[in-house]
Amino acid sequence: MVPILGCSVLTIATAMERAWFWTSLLKRESQVVNEVLDAARRDLDEAAAIAAQADDTPVGRFLLAPLRLKNPSPETFRLALENAGDKEFVQMRRGDKILETIVAVAPLLGLLGTVTGLIATFNNLNIGSGGNTDTSQAAAGIGEALITTAAGMVVAIMALLVFRIMVTFQGQQMDYFSEAGNELELIYRQYWYEPALSALEDNPPNIPRSQPFAAERY
Repeated sequence: MVPILGCSVLTIATAMERAWFWTSLLKRESQVVNEVLDAARRDLDEAAAIAAQADDTPVGRFLLAPLRLKNPSPETFRLALENAGDKEFVQMRRGDKILETIVAVAPLLGLLGTVTGLIATFNNLNIGSGGNTDTSQAAAGIGEALITTAAGMVVAIMALLVFRIMVTFQGQQMDYFSEAGNELELIYRQYWYEPALSALEDNPPNIPRSQPFAAERY
């Protein structure tokens, strides 16, 4: 029962920590995303400043990663988003391995406790010629041994429920981050990169003929 009790404490602690994490994340992320996207249509520096103010949130750090770059190409912009997203998803998955281990181990610990309890109960039975068999005592010993199995299953069910809730939140956040990142990249292409590229094509810089290699950059 001692290891099972430890697993239950660890499950509750992980659930509380993850509840605080997801509550703080979900409470502000919609506001941060809307403000950054609105500002990105007007001024990228303003959008970067808003994202920097929200760098204590995963979505703020996610949106800030490409905005802090200086005149990136669309490929570099997307790469910065993907890299930042991968880092944030690692933080979102924290605690998964602990819960998965508890789900697998807790029932086995309960079964082990039951088996050892039954062994001790049968060893204490006085069966045979001249021996007295106390059936009520044997039943009590068997019932006590089964408590560990029930406790292990309860802890495993608790850990599994917490784990499934976390996985659901993670899937929703991955979709939300992908949607916000795609919208930010579209804004960057439509409002900043493509107009600048068109202006450069309409007004190419004057390059002296003595610098043929410089012209290749354009």
